[in-house]
This record gives sequence, C-alpha cells and structure tokens, in this order.
Amino acid sequence: MRKQVSHLRGMYDTLPSEVWIWQRVEAIVQQVFHSYYFQEIRFPLLEKTELFHTAIGESTDVVEKEMFSFDSRSGHSISLRPEGTAGCVRAVIQNDLCNRGATQKLWYKGPMFRYERPQKGRNRQFTQIGAEIFNIGDAQADAELILMTARLWQQIGLPNISLEINSLGTSEARKRYRKVLIEYFNKHQDDLDEDAQRRLESNPLRILDSKNPKMQAIVKNAPILSDYLDEESINHFEQLKQILDECGINYIVNPKLVRGLDYYSRTVFEWITTDLGSQGAICAGGRYDSLVELQGGKNTPAVGFAMGVDRIVELIKDLNLWQQENNVDACLIIDNSINNKYINKLSEKIRNYLPKLNLYVNHNPGSFKSQFKKADKLSAQFAIIIGENELNTGLITVKSLQNKDFGQKELNFEDFIELMNKYK
Repeated sequence: MRKQVSHLRGMYDTLPSEVWIWQRVEAIVQQVFHSYYFQEIRFPLLEKTELFHTAIGESTDVVEKEMFSFDSRSGHSISLRPEGTAGCVRAVIQNDLCNRGATQKLWYKGPMFRYERPQKGRNRQFTQIGAEIFNIGDAQADAELILMTARLWQQIGLPNISLEINSLGTSEARKRYRKVLIEYFNKHQDDLDEDAQRRLESNPLRILDSKNPKMQAIVKNAPILSDYLDEESINHFEQLKQILDECGINYIVNPKLVRGLDYYSRTVFEWITTDLGSQGAICAGGRYDSLVELQGGKNTPAVGFAMGVDRIVELIKDLNLWQQENNVDACLIIDNSINNKYINKLSEKIRNYLPKLNLYVNHNPGSFKSQFKKADKLSAQFAIIIGENELNTGLITVKSLQNKDFGQKELNFEDFIELMNKYK
C-alpha cells in the first residue's frame, strides 16, 4: 500500500465547511474598500530576493530567518513573498502608476510565506489583505486607513479590538534615537536575552517589542522615541490624533510600538484583540515615505497596512460570531426509474431560466424518503419533484420545505419559472 502524502508543515487545507467564512470576510473587505475607492492590484507570489532585502531590511527577522528563498534555473535568487508592500511598490514603480504625481489607492489579497514555528493563527503559508495609498503625505491618508479598518471590524462584528498608534519620526530622528537606545541597552547588556544581544547593533528598536517577561522592566525604562522626534513628525502625529478624535476612534498611544520592517517612518499602528492569546495583532501598518525612492522610483510619500485573514477567521470561529446561511434554494427529488439523461436535461433547462437558483441534484437519488431527508439536511427552501406522473404529464411539482402554508403545487414549466422568480 502506497504511503499517504500529507501537506507540508505550516501549510493547511481550507475545507468547504470553512471556506464560506473566508468568502464572507473577503466580500465585506471588497465592499468596504470599494466604498473608499481603493482599486485591486495583483502581483506575483515570486519576486527577486533582492527586492525584500532592500525593502524590508537585512537585519530584520523576516530577511534573516523567515524567507523561503532558492536559486532559479537561471541562477537568480528568488523568494516567495513574505509580505505584500514590497511587491506592490515594485509594481507601482515598474508600471509607472504614480506618473506625474498621481495618487493611487490600491488593495490586494493572497498568500504570503514565512518560515516560522506554526501556531494558532500563524502558519508558514498565510493570507493577508493589504491596502496602500501613494502620493499623499498628509496625515489624512493615515487616518483614512485607520477609519477604513475600524469600519471593517464593525461590519465583521469583531469585539474586544483596540487600536495602538505611535510615531517613528524621520530616519534622521531614528538615527539620533538609535544611538541613545544602544547606549542605554549596553548598560544592561548582561540582562539582555540572546535575541536582544543579536539585535543590539543591527536593529535595537526591535528590542522594545520583546515579549520576554524577564526583559520587561528594562524595556519599560528605556528612552522614549517621542522625546527625539523632529517637529514635522510631531505635527503630523498630532494631526492624526485630532482626526481620530473628531471621528470618535478610540486609541492608545504606545511609545514602545515599533514595526519589524525597516521601511516604516512616522505613523505606525496596530489593531489588537484580546481573544487570540499572544498572537493579538490582527492588522498592522504605517507610513513608509522613503521606500518608493529606495526601490528606484521617484520620491513618493506612502502609507499602508496588512491584515491577517487567518487570525480574523480564527476569531470568527472561536467566538462563534457567524452562522452559515442556507444557500440551497431547491432540491430536485427524482423517481429512481427516471433516466439520468433526462435529469441532466431538466436541471440544465431550469438553470438556463433561473441562473441564480442554487439547485441541488443527486444523481444517485435512492428512495423519495432518503431524498427528502437530504433536502431537510441541506435546509432547502423547495423540493422540485419529478415522478412518473410528472414525467407523463410534463408538469413539475413544487413543495415548500419551510412554509407549510405554501403546500404543494403542480405547475407547467412556464408557471414554475414565474413562481420561482418570485423567491429568487
């Protein structure tokens, strides 16, 4: 007996019993994004590795430890995308989408890949939905993204969601702060864990994001970035807070909030839930004004976010927020003696006239009793019954399975179509 092949560790199958949740989340996202006039963009799963090295940063965990990279047959190093912003920026530059300072509001969805320890809400293949705004440097763009995500959580029905915001300032401000931070952590070097020791020179801001309980006192007493911000970044952050206040969005200013990718500047934000344990962030983003130029484009201010769809689906399931709606309109109940060719011909004829009707057809029908049991299990609205009498007379018998007052009706095909159109 041949050995069964299983999926790779950290990959997963999304079964029909759960796909409807994903589809409903995606439909809500698409509707909300459309209302803010974001346009969908699609770009490759595979990119040149250098794209992520340049955009994300050599000293980040993503580049150092988490990318799926390999050499192509042509000898180039290529990688499965670990996040979406770098590829989106590359597509914007390559296709000249910001020509002559044009504003672009783009969104995307799809699988991303990171080699890390699989756990609840985190897999090696995971799905992100992201949105990016190009060529608006004002804090109104940052606020619009936060307002749009707040509307998403409201429409999905997610409880216990909080917003944290911070400003990382300009690269010059972070350089000044970085120097002070290194001096501070050097004084506590013996108390730093291995991860913090490694990051001390290459990416000290990431130490502020440490989840190690033994380091929390050191992190808590570290110098605060806001004390080293430039005046322009301070004004930008104040404008953002003012807009959020006016729109009734609650937030927490978290001076220790940093992002794991090098390209961020000024605004950073995270939406966090208390219902997923340690993996609390379901959406994160911020401003990256220098990334387009860093990737070879023109100086273009930009801001964006990415949301983890896997974690949102886990929340919906864990909290039992949604119930699957019945989507079977009618079941074809067929006498066992009727030829399959007739069944196919009739069902296709019905679909031609009622293209929106969700019609279930069992090609191995069994007894009438077993077919009605199946229709009840599917919570079908109607049974379309074809027995010997219907076959001989050309009529169709329709029975409501949800409304007793409807009863059972024998109809010719035209009247049957007219009746079903009233319900669909």
